[in-house]
Amino acid sequence: MEKSIIFFDVDGTLVIGGAREYIPDSAVRAIRSARANGHLCYLCTGRSAAEIYPFILDVGFDGVIGAGGSYVQIGDQMLYHHVIADEPLKQLREYFDSHGFDYYLESNDGLFGSKNLVPRLEHMLYGDWEHDPEAAKRKAAGSDFIDQILPIPDTPTAYNKASFLENPNVPWEEIERVFGSSFTIIRHTVPAFGDNSGELTVPNSNKAYAIEALIRHLGIPRENTYAFGDGMNDAEMIRYVAHGIAMGNAKEGLKAIADEVTANPEADGIYLAMQKHGLCG
Repeated sequence: MEKSIIFFDVDGTLVIGGAREYIPDSAVRAIRSARANGHLCYLCTGRSAAEIYPFILDVGFDGVIGAGGSYVQIGDQMLYHHVIADEPLKQLREYFDSHGFDYYLESNDGLFGSKNLVPRLEHMLYGDWEHDPEAAKRKAAGSDFIDQILPIPDTPTAYNKASFLENPNVPWEEIERVFGSSFTIIRHTVPAFGDNSGELTVPNSNKAYAIEALIRHLGIPRENTYAFGDGMNDAEMIRYVAHGIAMGNAKEGLKAIADEVTANPEADGIYLAMQKHGLCG
């Protein structure tokens, strides 16, 4: 069998969420088996490096497409890395701060949140921890995500993208009007963030763009590409690859454009689809 390359979205596809996340054992076995068979396995995620935790990397991957396509890493080497320019970053921060948005800026070295972001996230994830003993226990156990968010520094930092939570006073169309000429705008895939939450990335940074650049660099034909996803931010990726596979828990819109639909992550969806295509044992 010719060498193929397989791309894995993280949230809701490879990783099952919660305060402490995990990857199903069957997905780990499938990925390791595929690599042993000579295929390449890449993360293709909206997360920046600071959120790609050791338990994810320990599975074993050939590289990472991160921050929704803002950078491509082959092993330890960067193929490219797009960061937000100074003026768009200034515009973003001034608008979000003046309109009361909760948001965070993502770099490969850390996540940096606005003033009220962490308290809002804590109530979303843990509940009323000030008054509910069970919620207080959840807060004491901590969260992989919340625990690493730091205040936005005054020093210049290379940011890959920004993520913002829904602001009920600002409609989605207003976000598109304000930022449409400076950023690529996509809706966020975390339900708790709200329907009008989203991500702002460098223009032309998306998963399909990154995959095309990577396979061209590696010399792998498009017909040997596979991808797994669950959210509408995976749409470009699912459309671009030769074999776009939606998870059972995927958005209905993604299922409609996928080449096939597999089972949920916890029901061995990744393993079953990879085995079906002869990628793993």
